[in-house]
Amino acid sequence: MDFPILFFNTLLFRPYVFVFLAAFLFAAIQLIGWPRAWRFWLISWVTAFVCEFSSTRTGIPFGWYHYNGSTIGQELYFSNIPFMDSISFSFLLYAAYCLALCFLLPRDTGRATSRLLPLRFDTAARTGWPVLLMTALFFAFIDMVIDPIALQGDRWFLGKIYYYPDPGTHFGVPLANYVGWAVVGLISLSIYFPLDRRLPPLPVLSAHSITQKLLLGIGLYYGVLTFNLAVTFWIGEDVLGMTGTLMYVPVTALLLIHLFQLTEATQRSTSRQ
Repeated sequence: MDFPILFFNTLLFRPYVFVFLAAFLFAAIQLIGWPRAWRFWLISWVTAFVCEFSSTRTGIPFGWYHYNGSTIGQELYFSNIPFMDSISFSFLLYAAYCLALCFLLPRDTGRATSRLLPLRFDTAARTGWPVLLMTALFFAFIDMVIDPIALQGDRWFLGKIYYYPDPGTHFGVPLANYVGWAVVGLISLSIYFPLDRRLPPLPVLSAHSITQKLLLGIGLYYGVLTFNLAVTFWIGEDVLGMTGTLMYVPVTALLLIHLFQLTEATQRSTSRQ
């Protein structure tokens, strides 16, 4: 089948993936501009593809798993890897990056104009090792919701496209898989961060504008999370769904406290009494 036709069929077959991809590109261009956005996408996609190509042949870094080729002819593949699968790493990594930045970027010390936490998009901070490690953590963490439900793709519109020869302990997913996701995140950002430092500086934006643009990426993160949890409950996997929901209760609580300065507001209120 001709490449353009197969690509178009992939868009029709996996529209939700490309909605998330479009959301990623929009959010990334708003925050880091097109020159950085396309580099982020390309680096993360190539890294994910190489790691998947390796893991389906050597078990490194995700552990052993195999695509069964059940959708060949219906969607685009590169070698034995579905295009939509490896491309998903890009928007998930960016979303995890925004979540990590929200926690780790330095606070702007200027006058606050709203309850939203003002942040500085400092180059050293946004490309430092704390952001690298926290992004990899959030990246692997969301896959603990995604992969168990993707493994049951025959029960929803994903389809049964892959399997683990030795099912793992986390709802059938080996723990090595999550290590592999962290590895993809670490490699991708370790390549991207030096490029970010060498590219021309970004336009200076207000602190609240930075926070608002970060919220687009965080919204993408929670959009993907909500989509997967909704599918989980829809197919009747209530234990899996509740496990995924409870995993994110502390993360979300800490995010809201940090983002909206609730702790500081409470302290000010207490000091007035």
